[in-house]
Amino acid sequence: MTDWLLVLAGGLVGAPVRYLLGVDAKFRLHSVFPWGTFAANAGAALILGFLAEAATDGDLGARLNLLLATGFCGALSTWSTFSYELLTLGSARRLGLAAAYLLLTVGAGVGLSFAGAAVARAAF
Repeated sequence: MTDWLLVLAGGLVGAPVRYLLGVDAKFRLHSVFPWGTFAANAGAALILGFLAEAATDGDLGARLNLLLATGFCGALSTWSTFSYELLTLGSARRLGLAAAYLLLTVGAGVGLSFAGAAVARAAF
C-alpha cells in the first residue's frame, strides 16, 4: 500500500506541473507549436535519465524511484497529449510543424535522457 501512495504523491505534483507548463506556454508564447507539452516531456526525459542512472548505481532507493520516476515523471510526461497534438497539427495540414514537433520531441527526449544520465554519473 505504501508504494501506491508514493506513486500517487508524485503524480499529485507532476500532473499540475504539466498542466501549468501548458497554460504558461500558451499565455506567454501564443504559438501553434505545443511548447508546454514539449517542455513537460523534455523535462521528464532529463529527470528520468538522471533517476535511471542513479537507480542503476544503487544511489536511488526503490521508494524514492517510485515517488519521482513513476509518480512525478509519469504524470509530468504525456505520450497521449503529444500524440493528440501531433494528430491535430497533421489534421490542420500543418505537416511541417507536425514533423518538426515529432523530430524535436523524440530527439530532445532521447538526448536529454542521456544528458540526465551523464549528470548522475558525474554526481555520484
